[in-house]
Amino acid sequence: MSALTFPHAEPPPPGGVRPIARGVLWLRLPLPYRLDHVNIYLIEDEGGWCAIDTGLGDKSCRELWEAALAGPLAGGRLTRLVVTHFHPDHVGLAGWLAERFGLPLLMPRPEYLYSLALQYAPGDLGADMHRPFFRQHGLDAATADLVLSRGHEYLRRTSGVPTTYTRLQHGDTLEIGNRRFQVLTGGGHALEQAMLVRPEEGLFFAADQVIARISPNVSVHAMEPEADALGIYLGSLGTIRAAVDPDVLVLPGHGLPFEGLHTRINELTRHHAARCAMIAAGCQAAPLSAAELIPVVFTRTLDPHQTGFAFGEVLAHVNYMLRGGELREEHGTDGVARYRAA
Repeated sequence: MSALTFPHAEPPPPGGVRPIARGVLWLRLPLPYRLDHVNIYLIEDEGGWCAIDTGLGDKSCRELWEAALAGPLAGGRLTRLVVTHFHPDHVGLAGWLAERFGLPLLMPRPEYLYSLALQYAPGDLGADMHRPFFRQHGLDAATADLVLSRGHEYLRRTSGVPTTYTRLQHGDTLEIGNRRFQVLTGGGHALEQAMLVRPEEGLFFAADQVIARISPNVSVHAMEPEADALGIYLGSLGTIRAAVDPDVLVLPGHGLPFEGLHTRINELTRHHAARCAMIAAGCQAAPLSAAELIPVVFTRTLDPHQTGFAFGEVLAHVNYMLRGGELREEHGTDGVARYRAA
């Protein structure tokens, strides 16, 4: 397949439910960001529906869940909850849904444990940790304050996770209803994001690892400043290519379901290669810090939320290029790390 196709071009309205495959429903919930929605999928299970992801842990998403369960999902029930990764738009209502409906939670271990860490140790993972990290990579104090001004977004956008869960691992087989799904996991966007494949029916629940029209955020964070997030992400794309048929229907965490998985993997690989080339060109004449590279890679005006993402994205590419010998790191008298093309 040489181009992406979109067999379901009309998404459901916020809180609306739409059939998308045999025994699979598509629910869309709103987000208060530029990316304004998240896709939730419901797979027919014994006596009800297994939910894949939850939406944000806010009043709006709770009310939309209640309305869906009282309306288009009436007569069934939620049976269990699969959460693909720790980001608030995917895990945000896990605690509330699990308690409200008595649901077991299934989740990859690193994603579950990191959710717990963010839930119970917010001070250790907040501004005091990030300011030195930003400063080391050239972000001025005023911009760092703007990026951090949103406070602990995670606590505001999540309802926590239950104290018990069932671990999902790469290579597992997950039975939902009378069907078996293969579990894949992949890092880079998150730690060990879960994906589900049903080869017999050509279905691939891709979460945020492969999305049609946007590149999933791949960032380096203060907790692991030398991480090779981009290398891990590109490796996961290779794993998906080898494990999943090119003609599946891809059911992503955002955007429209699409066909053309391997074409999209090629596009994402080229996208990241192009960003590396931009960084290499920018660092030819003089060494630049990660902060100085943001306008090289992102030419549009960014708000504080987007600046934080852009900073992490740039550093992911820088770390990948350092490992590949494409950049050299230098430190000036100001203590800021800068990078020169090798």
